[in-house]
Amino acid sequence: MRLALLGSGMIVRDLLSAVADVPGLTVVAIQGRPTSQDRLEELARAHGIPKVYTDLGSCLADPEVDTVYVGLPNDLHHAASRAALEAGKHVVCEKPFTSTVAELEELTRIAAARGLMLLEAITTVHHRAYREIVRRLPSLGRLRLVECVYSQRSSRYDAFRAGEVHAAFDPGRGGGALRDLGIYGIHFVVGLLGEPDSVSYHPTLERGVDTSGVLVLSYAQTQAVVVCAKDSHASSHAAVQGDEATIEMHGAPNTCGPLVLTTPAGSRPLEVENHPHRMVDEFREFVRIVAEGDVSARDRLLAHSSAALRTLERATDSVGW
Repeated sequence: MRLALLGSGMIVRDLLSAVADVPGLTVVAIQGRPTSQDRLEELARAHGIPKVYTDLGSCLADPEVDTVYVGLPNDLHHAASRAALEAGKHVVCEKPFTSTVAELEELTRIAAARGLMLLEAITTVHHRAYREIVRRLPSLGRLRLVECVYSQRSSRYDAFRAGEVHAAFDPGRGGGALRDLGIYGIHFVVGLLGEPDSVSYHPTLERGVDTSGVLVLSYAQTQAVVVCAKDSHASSHAAVQGDEATIEMHGAPNTCGPLVLTTPAGSRPLEVENHPHRMVDEFREFVRIVAEGDVSARDRLLAHSSAALRTLERATDSVGW
């Protein structure tokens, strides 16, 4: 995979710190706005990236680029991904994939028509710990409750309270707790149970922005709760409770920390060797999918991403957004 990075923010820097542990991945270019050129060049020097672009079209025309990573603010995901697909590039796009289901459906059609890979960078479903939970689901009995909590007081929250509106707290740009943090919980639950029968979101609003909230996903025999907060700290965790056994996960749903299995006989840790960097497992899989042209894996992951995005859209519809 010969990758061009779109953006120079925190998520791009995070990925760059993982590249060395992903065989077959080479970053050949980075692109951003002209006003970010100094930062782009700094990243290029620090990580040995040979090309810096401030024009998207020129970056997408580069024949050495075969895949584009969209690490831009949420509201820019769709347009950048579409431009990359139309230029004949595979696309790995950060979460949430797009702002609407219709946008994702459009991208999916373009990718299928051109034989390109279109993948969402959602770390949760690629983590070994999460896959271990999925593997053990039948042994838990009837699933009764699923709880997923991701609380992380935003570094931009104080500025927001002071009146500054960054993209992370701008609903018009895909900001807010549900889209930023809650999306991980949605992927966590939908990956286990599929799409829910009913969805309701109960936000804590500040100046019209959901700085935190509780999402309830109801199934025939199971209730699931996703808690997300950008305005407060708490211990992030998850629990999958069956009537025969329960698996608890310590850590946020984007990192999928240690697991503990509890049965009537007692509790014990489940040994899972997670990679220390949360993005490594997903990019190892993305490299494989692109190298092999694995359309079935693409379509399976797209089906999951579509189900998660439909659930997100139903959640926002439930509060009239």
